[in-house]
Amino acid sequence: MGTIEDVKERIDIVDLVSQYVALKKAGRGYTALCPFHSERTASFHVDPSRQTWHCFGACGTGGDIFRFIMKKDGVEFRDALHTLAERAGVALDQRRDPVEDAHRARLYEINEAAAAFFHSTLLTSDAARAYLDERRLADSSVERFQLGYAPNSWEALLQHLAARGFDAKDVRNAGLAVEGDRGAYDRFRHRLMFPIRDDRGRIAGFGGRMLPGDALGAGDVHAKYVNTAQSPIFDKGSLLYALDLAKDAIRAQGAVIVEGYMDAIAAHEHGFANVVASMGTALTERQVALLKRYTRSLTLALDADAAGSEATLRGVEVVAGAVDRESTPQVDWRGVIRQQETLAADIRVLTMPAGRDPDETIRAEPDRWRALVAEARPVLDHLFESAASRHDLSSPRERSDVAAQLLPLVAAVGDRVVQSHYLQRLARIVQVDEQTLRLDLRRARSAATPRRAASTGPGELDIPRVVNPVVHDAREEFCLALLFRYPELRAEGLDMTPELFGQSENRALFDAWIEWSDEGESFEASLTPDLRPQFERVVNLDLPSFDDDALVRALRSTIGRIEQQRLRLAKRASVAVISDLAVAGGAQIAERALAAWRSGGHDARGPADDEADLAAAFVEDMEAGLKVHQRVLEQRRGTGHPAR
Repeated sequence: MGTIEDVKERIDIVDLVSQYVALKKAGRGYTALCPFHSERTASFHVDPSRQTWHCFGACGTGGDIFRFIMKKDGVEFRDALHTLAERAGVALDQRRDPVEDAHRARLYEINEAAAAFFHSTLLTSDAARAYLDERRLADSSVERFQLGYAPNSWEALLQHLAARGFDAKDVRNAGLAVEGDRGAYDRFRHRLMFPIRDDRGRIAGFGGRMLPGDALGAGDVHAKYVNTAQSPIFDKGSLLYALDLAKDAIRAQGAVIVEGYMDAIAAHEHGFANVVASMGTALTERQVALLKRYTRSLTLALDADAAGSEATLRGVEVVAGAVDRESTPQVDWRGVIRQQETLAADIRVLTMPAGRDPDETIRAEPDRWRALVAEARPVLDHLFESAASRHDLSSPRERSDVAAQLLPLVAAVGDRVVQSHYLQRLARIVQVDEQTLRLDLRRARSAATPRRAASTGPGELDIPRVVNPVVHDAREEFCLALLFRYPELRAEGLDMTPELFGQSENRALFDAWIEWSDEGESFEASLTPDLRPQFERVVNLDLPSFDDDALVRALRSTIGRIEQQRLRLAKRASVAVISDLAVAGGAQIAERALAAWRSGGHDARGPADDEADLAAAFVEDMEAGLKVHQRVLEQRRGTGHPAR
């Protein structure tokens, strides 16, 4: 992960902006008086789901956390990055090491060669084929997931890779070989092999399942599942199995998280393409950060047995960002409930029927699986049922324990209507008058504060443990990819303005591209280390083939769509403000605003009083709507062209 993305994950835009202005909830976002110009009616809008801000008043601009600091402090992107990185506790890379880049590329090459070898040997193993038949895996799934077989041999993989120019040291560094007293030997022997890909589809490592029969070696290698050793490109806690195949479906349907490889494969085989696997471990914050790039809707599949339940409950807490990285995980469900609301996330829990796992259920009863996902319960409902089922409610002492567990969770609910519902429900469960619980609720509320990690040294800032979404703008990145990949678009690009890009790293890349001269070093070599990860992301996007005319049309169309999206966001922000304004005589003010707008808007903006400010807000809202419709008409008529 790049430094910029790491900073964005650790700093929430609502927390940042609220240190400078008083934010007020309005619809799905927040509004405030703009900190960048004088005004009496709020025109500044913060969108937590996109982690962006926008002023639809005099500024007419917006951006992300970096752009906010750049404008507030009057600094360049690099300075804003330094400021926010220090705040987030993220170390900035001073330079990119080309030797390390080459080393990582070598490891990916080794993994690709190993995957091809394992896949080719699968047909030679009766045990592997018998196991796949037993698990009813379709041949198409074997091909799609590139399953393989590690031969029951000490050096089969090492010899195969050596013939292709990879020495034993390289293979050890990739986590595929182990150094013994007599030299290196294969890490995986007599195992069904699962290539584990990152979200870009690169093979970062492998998981190997022991097959029936005797395998060479002894000790911990006989564990049911063994993974690639930790390497510069493989960290099990940072990867999700099948995410490369599931991410498009996750964007549309939300994510369902299961435990094992076979669970995920069965889901994809039966058309449930939004399923990923945590590979047998409790979910980590880094895995959640990956998912939040694509969705805020997360459903965790819970085993029916108690051990599985506790593991998944810890996973739910991680989803909400409440696990302290430095300590043994302890469930803080107040953080879960609070962060679910703060992050606008829909976190649900799916409990499997007793004695069934997702793989079995999906293959035997796909409609049942579909129903289980649809009926997944919100976190708080699940916790209520779980607490009640674990206690003897006929005992006053046990009922008191249930109340002690659940009341802080109810206190963490921000919506008073929802909170009242759960308070009534708790009163029925513990057989206590609701008013008695309300008294305890006030005390619980005072204790329901967000947790932050302790500072690690003198003068260091507390680092929020909430994992924020890193939102990528596909249109902006497509636009940059065209400019970077097609030099013939240079003239078109020079006519574009940096303000087109709302994501600060995209704007910084565009600025660097404008200033870059292709007479010396390459554009990538000219970039600072912090921008190179985003450049690699953009330049490696899959692009369709274009002829010269289609290339220019694609660029101009993309620019038009970016501008249209900005106008729609401004319109949405103005609607949120207008709908939140409740003043006497609003209808008359709206009529006045309409008349002023028809005459050019001056009458509404003239007087410096609250009524004039509200009328001005109506005018700005109507103008924003008109701009949206004008852009749509231009697109339909084919006249849309980037503003010069």
